[in-house]
Amino acid sequence: MAELNSLETEYHTLAELYQIAPDDADVIAGIEKLSDDAHRAKFITLFRDPADNNGAFLFIQAGAGGTEAQDWAQMLSRMYARWAERHGFSIDIIEEHEGDTAGIKNITYRINGTRAYGWLKNEIGVHRLVRISPFNANGKRQTSFASVDVWPDVDDTIEIEINDKDLRIDTYRASGAGGQHVNKTDSAVRITHIPTNTVVTCQNERSQIQNKEMAMKMLRSRLYELEMQKRAAEQDAAKAAQKKIEWGSQIRNYVLYPYQLVKDVRTGVEKTDSDAVLDGDLDDFMLALLQRG
Repeated sequence: MAELNSLETEYHTLAELYQIAPDDADVIAGIEKLSDDAHRAKFITLFRDPADNNGAFLFIQAGAGGTEAQDWAQMLSRMYARWAERHGFSIDIIEEHEGDTAGIKNITYRINGTRAYGWLKNEIGVHRLVRISPFNANGKRQTSFASVDVWPDVDDTIEIEINDKDLRIDTYRASGAGGQHVNKTDSAVRITHIPTNTVVTCQNERSQIQNKEMAMKMLRSRLYELEMQKRAAEQDAAKAAQKKIEWGSQIRNYVLYPYQLVKDVRTGVEKTDSDAVLDGDLDDFMLALLQRG
């Protein structure tokens, strides 16, 4: 496998460099990175589903609660961006809507990298935060919710049939960062797949044509994920239920006060270093679910 061969080559290169300059900061950093990469490579066999090797689209939506929830959604967006950086994945913002006072109402990322979807697919669900509110003058403890959805970035090798008559395409004026036409022309695109009521939007490309192309790509990916959920429901009702996004059924709790603890309610995996988790240290949570199958 090319990835394992690359790790072996990197190992031999670093071994030679270490003999020459064992105290060199770049060599030490390279060894640490190689250790992390090798650790993750041990779990390649856990990625079994057809789309596991693909990139991913990741959507974060603030829950009810105004500024508190919108700030939490932004914290989650940073957490996943940092996680993607740790894996060497590139990340693009497809669409983002800022919060009324702080944070974001929602954001859509496109994460490019081998097995990004395989890693992220079990992050689907509600994420619950407990902390002392920075927006409350009385310093009261606040609980906030945000939901995460993930679907694979399917390529042309996976056939998804979409009939033009099943689509409603709307254009509107972009409201955030994303190119020279923002707030000047109706460059943003919203596509609704009428049979499934699936809606995708894109506003961050430079033209309406590019936004439409990206929106169609997202739609194909969403419809693929819906089909996978349908098959899962037919084969295993429990697994299908796990993938539903429902408020009040959080998959992970992030407690910052009165103590620090991040705990996944599905596996029981927990970490007391909440700062590290919010800085992208998520692999232990993800691996526990991948190993469970």
